[in-house]
Formats: sequence, structure tokens, C-alpha cells
Amino acid sequence: MHPRCLEHCLTEAEREFFNTQGYLVVENALSEEFTSRLLAAVDRIDRRERAADQATRLLSFPNVLGEDPAFVELALHERTLPKVWGILGWNIYSYHSHVDVTPPADAAALSWRVAWHQDSMRMNDEMETNPRPRMSLKIGFYLTDASQAERGNTLIVPGSHLWNEIDCPQDGVSCPEGTEPLCVKPGTAVFIDRRIWHSRSANTSPFTRKVVWLGYSYRWLRPKDQLSVAQVLPALDPVGRQILGDCPTNNGTYDPVDADVPLRGWLREHSPDEAARTLHGGGQARPPAMVRGRNLGRI
Repeated sequence: MHPRCLEHCLTEAEREFFNTQGYLVVENALSEEFTSRLLAAVDRIDRRERAADQATRLLSFPNVLGEDPAFVELALHERTLPKVWGILGWNIYSYHSHVDVTPPADAAALSWRVAWHQDSMRMNDEMETNPRPRMSLKIGFYLTDASQAERGNTLIVPGSHLWNEIDCPQDGVSCPEGTEPLCVKPGTAVFIDRRIWHSRSANTSPFTRKVVWLGYSYRWLRPKDQLSVAQVLPALDPVGRQILGDCPTNNGTYDPVDADVPLRGWLREHSPDEAARTLHGGGQARPPAMVRGRNLGRI
């Protein structure tokens, strides 16, 4: 990992926005050349995985890090990884990845338009706190132009990551109050807290929407994918191996030594101030009632 990545660390303004709004948009995160490489890899997967009768359906294909070197570079990208450790801290890895390809569709023929949810499924049913803890985040790397609505944009409700429930009929059509479409250009990276209420949307434009999603979490959270990356680990530096899930010891996910988390040592060497800021993660926004009494230790 090159020290120039420290030029892209999370700023205090970005931290405040992410903590309060539940998302962050980073424009021009990817160069045109790198975006083209990623598009070629996504198109190859789409050609291989899309059935002949699915020309207008969303393709969401997981576990892509081992599919192409470009995806590995993306997981370690110097403009985005520093913001991940700025939010979650240094005990992290990429536990999930998928590509989404949303072709144009006839609006009249669609059986759904929205599907509102928080990420992580059973985690939201089985955790008892209100709000539930962050645990992870995802970055959507947009490879095609979604700068206008009706292009399969991701829909979000800003600030809803602090709500365990949302008032919205699950009818495939309705949107909750405060819904906003993420309208972004190619090369944009969108960070979302896993708890933010969000939805895919219909693509009724003439343009296919293509996005690569990478999820990052704490190393003690089980992977959502198979993590088929063993073949690429030997070529990576220690920090790269950590981010792609290399795990020297199981106990080291809970009580890590330096060999378990080379990112911690790298930060101490190259940016002691950043290492100190990420010692306990980036902090999370809490409603006012949650910062008193016995709950204080959870902040």
C-alpha cells in the first residue's frame, strides 16, 4: 500500500455526514481507464451468467473478488479504502462483493419497482438494540451514468440508518417519505451504512446500469461470500492479504496481534495520528437518549 493513499483519509466533515446521514458520495473516485477495465470484467461476468430469457432482468452476481485482478485493486483502492478504515477502524476486511447489471426494461411490464430493506437480513431480526449497530458498510462503484432518475438508481432515505423500522408498505411500488435517488456519474463511489433503508429501482432509461458493490466489516464477522481469493493472496502485500480475508488465527479476529492486522502496523508507521483516530473505529451517531446512563459505554 502506497503512503499517497493517506491523501484520501476520511475528513471530519465526511465523518459527520456519514454518521448523521448514513451515506457518503465520493465523486471521481475511479479514473476513466480503471472504470473501463472494471466494465470489461463486469461485461464478461454478465455474458457468462445471464440466461437467454433474462435480457431485461437485474443480474446480481456475488463473490467477484477472485474473478479479475481489477476487482482486487478496487478492494484496495487508495481513494476509498482509507475512508473505510476511517469509519470502521483497522480490524477490517472485505466480507462481501457483487456486481449488479440492470438492463433497460419496459415499465409497464415490471412486476416490482422497489424493494425496501436494510442489509444483513437476520442480523436485523436478532439484534436487540435500537438503533442496531453499524457492523459493516458497502461501497457502490458506479461504472455507468446514473446521474438522472429512472436509470435503476439506488434509492435511500437519508438518516434512516438510525431507525429500526420504516413506515412504508412492502407493495413493490411505494416509497417512504424522504426518499432520494442517488444520481451519480461514472467513476463515483457511494458509501452506505448497512442499516440505511434503501432499495433498487426500475431502469426505464435506454441505458444499462452497472455497479460493483464491495462490503467491508470487522474481521470477527463471518463472510457473506465464499471468498474465492486464495489464488490472489500470494501476490499481495500484508495489508492486501488482510483486506481480502487472510486470517492467521481465529482468535486474532477478536484479540489481534500485529501479524493478524498489518493495517494497524502500517498506520502506526506512516500516520500515527490516523492510527490513533482509528483505534476504536470511526464512531457512530446515536440518538440523544442513547448517550446517557449504562448505554454510554456502547458509543
